[in-house]
Amino acid sequence: MRKTALTTAILLSCIFLYAQPASRTPRLPGGTESPADRAGTPTDTPDGIGTITYGRKTFLNHRHKRPYPADTVTVVIAGDIMLHSAQIENCHDRYAASDPGADPDESSAYDFSPCLAGIRDILESADLCIANMEFTLAGPPYSGYPAFCAPDSFAGYVADCGVDIFLTANNHILDKGDRGAARTLEVYRRMRERGILDTGCFADSLSLEAGYPLIVDVKGLKIALVNFTYGTNVPPGNGFPKVCRMDREEIASAMEKARETADIIIALPHWGIEYDLKHSDEQYRMAEFLVRRGADAIVGSHPHVVQDTGRMMALDGDHVPVIYSLGNLISNMSAANTQTGLVVTLPIVRHPDGRATVCPPEYTFTWCSLPGKLTDAHVTVPIEKYEDRRDEWNDPSDYDRMITTFNRILKTSGAVNR
Repeated sequence: MRKTALTTAILLSCIFLYAQPASRTPRLPGGTESPADRAGTPTDTPDGIGTITYGRKTFLNHRHKRPYPADTVTVVIAGDIMLHSAQIENCHDRYAASDPGADPDESSAYDFSPCLAGIRDILESADLCIANMEFTLAGPPYSGYPAFCAPDSFAGYVADCGVDIFLTANNHILDKGDRGAARTLEVYRRMRERGILDTGCFADSLSLEAGYPLIVDVKGLKIALVNFTYGTNVPPGNGFPKVCRMDREEIASAMEKARETADIIIALPHWGIEYDLKHSDEQYRMAEFLVRRGADAIVGSHPHVVQDTGRMMALDGDHVPVIYSLGNLISNMSAANTQTGLVVTLPIVRHPDGRATVCPPEYTFTWCSLPGKLTDAHVTVPIEKYEDRRDEWNDPSDYDRMITTFNRILKTSGAVNR
């Protein structure tokens, strides 16, 4: 009886906060934000082909902060996963402490274990977990900025921590040229045997046709993922690998394909101005375009800081959450606001009539502490769990900075749990 009442309450909250269940009909000609949201804003197969059935982690639902009905799918999306030179050196040194002769050109000669341990439960708790992989796997020698190249084992570690979908449409995917991107995609292709998928950059026309958008089946709910980038630091060559760009015609085609079969469409743009806490006019206009084309949620990356959040209301009455930038999940960056990140949980409820609705997002703010501050490693922790643990810091000034930055970002982002 109590469980039934709880389920009913959550379903009602989704209905009242997000008006109408999601529809797969086009939303042309336009989408608008509600007045409150507008304030402060400017005018099938194992190899990954086709629809993928996903369900390797559904048993972990109980770990969420608030309980969800049994017919809810939780999608967790994390920000930029980076590997700067200092991180590469730190992880190799940790490994070499027990194996002094370890070759730094060997992918296995790195110990990443502390890096995401603090938030692993959040990533693993999702029915589907997505993250932006802001590096290549081009092979040794490994390097950080400006041409990122990580050991293959780093991608394996990220997957071990619970990430199911790697986003590859970002400005660093071609840092090592077409060959580097091709090798990256080959490594990811081999990871499909363990249920890990990728989208955003494609090795050939067959994978592009089948994977843009990427449609995954999670507990019977078909979710389409549309990942694209504003550009790449290294110009692309002719043909493949192809990086999905912020091209309206290509995006519209992908959205149309998604509407044909998917219950929910999540747009995942790599966009915006680095280090700006507010979204740009270009982001806003693209968000409007995505809403008109049927996006049920928009979650962005690239600026390396957490940007503002809001909702856009489509003409059919849907309220579409827009999270302009999640910031960094892990990196060696220390510039203002770059150590705070955002992990967003999108609860998607399947209604009795078969339609699906994205309920209000749930936010988890994170802090990436650098070596010597909290521990001897680059570690990402949920800020809420560490608010009263200043005495655990090796350098308490890092704790103070975490709290100060968090309070600032909380105000500018508007990312508050309802």
